[in-house]
Amino acid sequence: MKIGLFFGSFNPIHHGHLIIASYLAYETDLDKVWLVVSPQNPFKPAGSLLNEYQRLHLAQLAVEGDPRLEASAVEFSLPKPSYTADTLAYLFEKYPHHQFALIMGSDSLQNFPRWKNAGWIQAHVGFYIYPRAGFPVKPDDLPPQGQIVQAPLLDISASLIRRRIREGKPIRYLVPDSVAREIENSHYYR
Repeated sequence: MKIGLFFGSFNPIHHGHLIIASYLAYETDLDKVWLVVSPQNPFKPAGSLLNEYQRLHLAQLAVEGDPRLEASAVEFSLPKPSYTADTLAYLFEKYPHHQFALIMGSDSLQNFPRWKNAGWIQAHVGFYIYPRAGFPVKPDDLPPQGQIVQAPLLDISASLIRRRIREGKPIRYLVPDSVAREIENSHYYR
């Protein structure tokens, strides 16, 4: 099985994430897309994050009923902060029969050379890169096993959603209804 790994803080997960994941799951050769909830991204401050299990629960609610999307807690048992190279090494050992690929925006691709063991990652997995505004990608910029995917994008962010919650504004249409209900009922991001 070929699995696309879409890493993120998902703080919270929103329709922008889901549109990309669904597009990759149904419009490429990937069999599934795992939305890997990162407990602590080494490039983001940990203090701004909702608890990882709460973020995982929101992601599970968001993908419920979609057979090709799955919320993954694979990084929860690994050392923090989370490094993609370590996660991949773990996945290769645990799932030797699967093939893995990374899904990332062109903004992340520009940071990729700074990642831990970037050369090793590039040699072992494929890449699906979706262009983001302000971060153009040329074919020469791609890793050897990389391809550009023109996934539809929504210009929304988790920080916008968190701000709207703090201001008492609705988040309907930005996140799935099940996620909005859980955020409201649990008083997250207040």
